[in-house]
Amino acid sequence: MSKGVLYIAVGESYTEMAIASAKSIKHHNQNLKIHLFTDQQNIQSAYVDSFGIIDDPHRRSKVDYISESPFNETLYLDADTFILENIEGLFEILMRYDLAIAHAHKRNIEATLQNWRKDIPSAFPQMNSGVILYKKNDRTEKLFKDWKTAFHESDFKKDQVTLRELIWLSDLQVHILPPEYNIRFKKFLDVWTDQEVKPMILHFEEFTVFFKDYLKKKNI
Repeated sequence: MSKGVLYIAVGESYTEMAIASAKSIKHHNQNLKIHLFTDQQNIQSAYVDSFGIIDDPHRRSKVDYISESPFNETLYLDADTFILENIEGLFEILMRYDLAIAHAHKRNIEATLQNWRKDIPSAFPQMNSGVILYKKNDRTEKLFKDWKTAFHESDFKKDQVTLRELIWLSDLQVHILPPEYNIRFKKFLDVWTDQEVKPMILHFEEFTVFFKDYLKKKNI
């Protein structure tokens, strides 16, 4: 069964970020294949195994292309991610679950508290759509088809509002990833001890400089 990492990037800067993220993947996970959907033409990289072209690109093209992964088991990553360790063990989760995802981090702001069509308990918050592990089956195919439709028909700027409700109403087997697999704030790296967690996936665009410094330090 094929497994790999998927990026969906629109624009030159995000495509470059996705390739930098792919480089961090390959440094720690040489066996993982990487596919990149982008609206940029004639992109080549030693860190990306295959490419696809995005038609009609927009800021949330992930909702249109996440179901088009060439892999049976996929780890979707936003472009502004950086991988610190071997993460191949993540895919073992798919032996028992359809999908794995982390909670949204800013859970007490208006945009993250929004409901779509139903009132949903606050104890079932939005999920962050920047790191999604999933396998291809009827349940995930339905989720992504419905997510695409819902995003385009609703007027939300965030794709996570509709995703939350669709997961709430689904019969998906969902695993919630621990926060070290989707670290949205640099402050956690300053307060976590070695006994608490091992940081695995960083996810913050504003710290691209941090990624570059890390690459130099580790000779990546």
